[in-house]
Amino acid sequence: MVDRYDVVIAGAGPAGAQCARDLATRGYDVVVLETEPEDEFPRQSNKSTAGTFPSMMSSFGVPDDVVMSYTDDVVLESPNSHYKSYQPGAVLEFAEFKRFLVEDGRENGAEYRFDSRVSRPILDEDGVIEGVRYNGDEEVYAEVVVDATGPAAPIASALDVVDLERENQAIGIEYEMGGVEMNHPEYADLRRAMMLRLDHDIAPGGYSWIFATGEDTAKVGLCYIQNDRHREFAQEGQTVDGYLDAWVDRDPRFADAEKIDGKVHRGSAHIQMPDEMHTDRFLAIGDTVPSIDPLWGEGIHKGMKSARAAAATVDRCLTDSERRLDAESLAVYERLWHRDVAPRMKARLMLTRLLYLAPNERYDRFMRDLRQAEENTLEKANRGKKASMAKLLHLSDLPLLAKLAREQLGS
Repeated sequence: MVDRYDVVIAGAGPAGAQCARDLATRGYDVVVLETEPEDEFPRQSNKSTAGTFPSMMSSFGVPDDVVMSYTDDVVLESPNSHYKSYQPGAVLEFAEFKRFLVEDGRENGAEYRFDSRVSRPILDEDGVIEGVRYNGDEEVYAEVVVDATGPAAPIASALDVVDLERENQAIGIEYEMGGVEMNHPEYADLRRAMMLRLDHDIAPGGYSWIFATGEDTAKVGLCYIQNDRHREFAQEGQTVDGYLDAWVDRDPRFADAEKIDGKVHRGSAHIQMPDEMHTDRFLAIGDTVPSIDPLWGEGIHKGMKSARAAAATVDRCLTDSERRLDAESLAVYERLWHRDVAPRMKARLMLTRLLYLAPNERYDRFMRDLRQAEENTLEKANRGKKASMAKLLHLSDLPLLAKLAREQLGS
């Protein structure tokens, strides 16, 4: 007997689980294949800082009981300065959040198969995907296949839909810590804040962070891309763990802090323009695309929105009387993605690469510029508004822009 569904989804991360929630709610037969065993889920994939915003919580019906703390402000730090902006946020307990999405999807009819590693697509005689193989020789067939496995992307890669480039891979590590001095006199008050620090001495070619999770507890981490600035400032032989440990050792906010046992998270994501995100009977969502916010690394909301765009596309096609699932019909997904998930992606990627290439002294000036600019200038710049980006640039940035152009040509 052929094992057949309307939709098979590879990966039970936020994107895959949300896509299953949406489709199951609409009455479709959905199965999710997840690599991890259920009794360990999501130990191996518990890798997100899980900072997000109330708009995600309300849009996707996420309950308060998966929130570690709500925050009021976003703080940007440079080596010698900082900028604070009122922007309410939420720091999630990522494992509980993922388990909520799975259970809610199940309650609406989605099926989950844990301990199920997807390996490759099943193609028909015309080379069109019609299912997937997992755990060696097990097979499941579907009208539509969705790859939500993140950078692993076994199905999307086999179909030549995505090309995740190593030079665009950001790697990161995070500790959950107690005893952090969240209102140190030498720094901004972080007791109800998400803080991002631009400082190549700490995270060459990237940034570090402190996200408040309680009165003296926080998520503390860093990430970087191995770009020109990383190569310039990196210490030979230093690992991402070493960079984080060095920061924790010398920052006075961590003088009495200790790592919480079992709360070390690692992850990676690609910061690049997506190639195609679909083909006949196939969609790629979440970090498979990738969908992470290029500037600050926020991936949960982007992944959830990409899942909803995919679910809406599948619903549209399967509701059609002819149930057309060819690439042309599924192209609705890419239009929704560029409109709703990551509009103005090229401009935002340019700003991201420019920011990470800037030297430390430019970061101090960046903080001064933000304090003098209109309150929502950074928000508009992050959305790709070129006029707002221009307000944060100076004639002295021309060599930096030339450096960016050379790096782009070299890639």
